[in-house]
Amino acid sequence: MEPVTLATDRLLLRAVGPDDTEAVHTAAQDPDIQRWISSFPSPYLWEHAESFTGQMAPGGWASDSMYTFGVFLPTRQLVGMLSITMRALGVGEVGYWAAKEHRGHGYVTEATLAASRWAFTALSVDRLEWRAEVGNRSSRAVAERAGFTVEGTLRSGVNNKGVRRDCWVGSLLPSDLGLPSTAPYLPARV
Repeated sequence: MEPVTLATDRLLLRAVGPDDTEAVHTAAQDPDIQRWISSFPSPYLWEHAESFTGQMAPGGWASDSMYTFGVFLPTRQLVGMLSITMRALGVGEVGYWAAKEHRGHGYVTEATLAASRWAFTALSVDRLEWRAEVGNRSSRAVAERAGFTVEGTLRSGVNNKGVRRDCWVGSLLPSDLGLPSTAPYLPARV
């Protein structure tokens, strides 16, 4: 798929490329990002940012496997990053991070809602999942503010730099945002 650009009242979500390498590298120096994002190497080197902006992010769009958006202010400042990774037919997983200086403004929640609506309508996704290592309260707060239902804790659910750790898991359905699903949903009755 060709990359798309999404806009909210305060943000622009667009594909990242080589011109964004410096901003990604700078933001990724934050120890909290390196601690909580399991796919982030630590230390995060220039070549990691180059690989991400030049190969990994564009490759995800090209293969329809991961849709990565840089989250930007109108001033072109990088606020954070958000990806939707396809996990199964109709199921995607959202992941995100915010640059330290832009936390606490609701930007990532706003971006998550915009990207979720797009995934439900443009990608025919019927379930978005969110996972975060237990203890990552900031990620959980964003997910809950975006309407995700926290469904529980998965034992040994993530591998963070070679260590298996428990993670929280949650979901967002199209109906949570007032949108139709592509397939009927029959909730369990207990």
